[in-house]
Amino acid sequence: MLPLKNKAPLKSILPCRFSPNKSINQVFETFASSPNTFHSLKVPKYRIHQHFSSSSRFAKFHSQTSHNINRSTKESKMENVTADTSTGSLAAKYKASTDYAKDAVGMQVPYIPQDTQHTSQVVRQLEDSHKKGKGGHKTFSCKKTRFAVKNSPTKIEVDSWRFQEWDYKRRDLPTYARGLFTTRNKNGVAEIVTRGYDKFFNIDEVPETVWGNIYERTKGPYELTLKENGCIIFISGLEDDTLLVCSKHSTGDRADAAQSHASVGERHIERQLARLGKTKADLARELRTRNVTAVAELCDDNFEEHILAYGPDEAGLYLHGMNLNLPEFATYPSALVQKFAEDWGFIKTALIVIDDVHEVKAFLEEVAETGAHGGRDVEGFVIRCHMTHDSTKKPYADWFFKYKFEEPYLMYRQWRECTKALISGKQPRYKKHAKITEEYLLYARKRLAADRNLAKLYQQNHGIIKLRNDFLEYKNLKGADAANWEALHGDGGAATEVSRDVILVPIATIGCGKTTIGVALGNLFGWGHIQNDNITGPKRPPRFTKALLDELDDKQAVFADRNNAQKHERKQLLTDVKSQHLSAKLVALHFVHNDIDTIRRVTQDRVFQRGDNHQTIQAASDKNKVVGIMEGFINRFEPLDPEREPDSGFDAVIDLDPTAGSRQNLEIVVKELHRLYPQFVTEIPSAEAMDEAITAALEGYIPDLRHTIPDRGKNKNKLKPGHQSAQPKQQKKKPLEYMGVDVETKDVLSALEKTFANVGNEQSRFYKQLLGTRRVQPKFHVTLMHRAGAKENPALWQRYTALQESDGAIHSDGKLGTMEVQLERVVYDDRVMSIIVRLVPNPEDVNINADNSELPAKPKWECVNKVAHITVGTRSDNIKPKESNDLLARWLEEGSGSQTGINDLLIEGKPLLKGTVRGVLSK
Repeated sequence: MLPLKNKAPLKSILPCRFSPNKSINQVFETFASSPNTFHSLKVPKYRIHQHFSSSSRFAKFHSQTSHNINRSTKESKMENVTADTSTGSLAAKYKASTDYAKDAVGMQVPYIPQDTQHTSQVVRQLEDSHKKGKGGHKTFSCKKTRFAVKNSPTKIEVDSWRFQEWDYKRRDLPTYARGLFTTRNKNGVAEIVTRGYDKFFNIDEVPETVWGNIYERTKGPYELTLKENGCIIFISGLEDDTLLVCSKHSTGDRADAAQSHASVGERHIERQLARLGKTKADLARELRTRNVTAVAELCDDNFEEHILAYGPDEAGLYLHGMNLNLPEFATYPSALVQKFAEDWGFIKTALIVIDDVHEVKAFLEEVAETGAHGGRDVEGFVIRCHMTHDSTKKPYADWFFKYKFEEPYLMYRQWRECTKALISGKQPRYKKHAKITEEYLLYARKRLAADRNLAKLYQQNHGIIKLRNDFLEYKNLKGADAANWEALHGDGGAATEVSRDVILVPIATIGCGKTTIGVALGNLFGWGHIQNDNITGPKRPPRFTKALLDELDDKQAVFADRNNAQKHERKQLLTDVKSQHLSAKLVALHFVHNDIDTIRRVTQDRVFQRGDNHQTIQAASDKNKVVGIMEGFINRFEPLDPEREPDSGFDAVIDLDPTAGSRQNLEIVVKELHRLYPQFVTEIPSAEAMDEAITAALEGYIPDLRHTIPDRGKNKNKLKPGHQSAQPKQQKKKPLEYMGVDVETKDVLSALEKTFANVGNEQSRFYKQLLGTRRVQPKFHVTLMHRAGAKENPALWQRYTALQESDGAIHSDGKLGTMEVQLERVVYDDRVMSIIVRLVPNPEDVNINADNSELPAKPKWECVNKVAHITVGTRSDNIKPKESNDLLARWLEEGSGSQTGINDLLIEGKPLLKGTVRGVLSK
């Protein structure tokens, strides 16, 4: 144990029984066997990884010590509670304090040396996982990046190790450090030089952070530190006295940024040390002597703005942790962290201590109502306490969890992303706080138009907070009031008006119960159910989307029954639906994959129980093969992240537990849909009705179509004796149906929206009717020539047919060429709507006879229609798109107006769109 002021060499301060090569477990066992020595050392509390095997005596003493450390300061805080306490306000009762440093006086600092053998073993495991690349069915993956340490006189290099975020929920990682750097010392021995926190989770993010488990498995005191809103910085010392400053996964300058987080953090350290008359080498030696990494938050709006403001007086490095450089997690008590911050010029992170867990929850929920504490907005709290899964088998160990505030933090982040979309010329996307966000964007547009430099600075993360605060001042609102705007003033009815066109999208793996829930919802409400496994042949994803949209013609909602376990699958579905059906709402049913081992066990039990009653896996026939298939899905599963694309495209997310019963998850889905869209699910069915729906789904469901998943093993191409390979049946070649020019759906819809936004109700009525009845075409094209016109233009049809046969297979998307399409005018009556276009060919396509002056000029792409056009939509199914030709012929002869019943509008700006020439084959 190293006294706080002691400068003695390491071995002289350690009792002889503690060899520097002993592991932390061995140190704990020695404490357990010699309690007298343990007490004489006055060991303060440790932060111990939950997998340690420490003794119950140590844990008991640990808990008592940590409680006593904070009692004097905590009691002094309570004596100064203002009169507001009588109102019952916990936010007034508990004030964050930076005065706990005085409790560190007389305390001894935790010290545990690195076990070189154990560290080398961990590094070997990391190297193995790095060489394997992406994790297999039963392993994890780790990314390794090597950095040359800037200003190291001995040219030290360090390796950064980075796991995938979802791997931290596994049980088999060699370390759970989120931020880990290693090197080899002058003797070639591996050592940890920088060590971040073990990954800790938000409330309800994993089973351990559900409040029920926190009540049962943890005990106080509970230390709450403000969650600063910046970027994490690690500081440690190397053997050549170089101070190593790192961000989470890198160090030094970066080629892709003008200033790296690590470099800016290092400059802050230089300034704070200069004020104390100390050097970076002094700090490096101190940290290395202690075998620790200092963990701080870099908060500096001059460098990079986040969501919450840090002015010049608040900017700097907020120290909130001191971690021992060990594979297992061990950290200093908060009093020692604040004392170290005082001694070395860091900003102290404020701390609150609460004894009762129920009071902790009540306090957090009260502060969350405003998103502010101590007169300033905060992102949330990190809570340190003691936890065990079973106190009869394992002693309590230190444990972290976090409580992130949703508002106004999420609203601020939404405004930031919407503003950046505006600047980039993209459509801002938002789901919550719609009314106030619309007003903010209107204000932001005016400010951006008035100050062109503002956009440039905003993209560099400057001016974000000022623009937001200027808007709030303009509206005379506080952040919390803005976040509650819809609750106080209504949301304009956007969500409450949804009554149909809802697509339910499960995000799951095999055996989670998604099909059972889908069938049960159909039993309850008569909604549609499209099973992806029923779609066979090529181009299944777009055909799956088409089937869903077709189902919405007659059904109020549809269940999109496929796993959607990977982001690219969700992106395809979201993109295809949103481009074809603007008013559809996509609701994600996210089966949260936290405890993978339990999920694996529960889902395999379910699949084996149902035997062969599944479309793609027949568990009764080949169990080993089924396990392999299920493992593949679990390891490919990518959790939903509603803050990032593509998952930010979902209109709502309902989280479900894959280990819970389908009946329980069904009720959650129904109640959440009722809450989200009360006009869609107008009332919640009775418990009996839901029971019957689940029973019918479990007992009555039989797959319509079965698939055989091929064996992808090494011998997949070998035939068994006596078997002949089946000759593929030759398909009849499909003829060309028409040659056309495809244009982007979103560009056409955008032009139409702008055109009809500036006209009266009478002129826009038919367009709104087409939108409301989903009669707008899902995709738009200009027909150059249809096969029906082959007799009138045989030479041109023969040329188009020859081009399709020779070049149609060159590109996977069937592209034959490109040209530009200019939108000029919308023409419509009460039956059909068309856009008159001008075709602008590429220079090389203007005249295919340019090399032969004797032949007349002839463009490569010709349109045989009298008026080149795009059909926007028709009033009903019995009105075919080809009626556009008749409409435009009448318009040419008779014109527009009340007498002809034909309307026409100029398209604003006459936009020039990119077009792709493709041949479309007959069905």
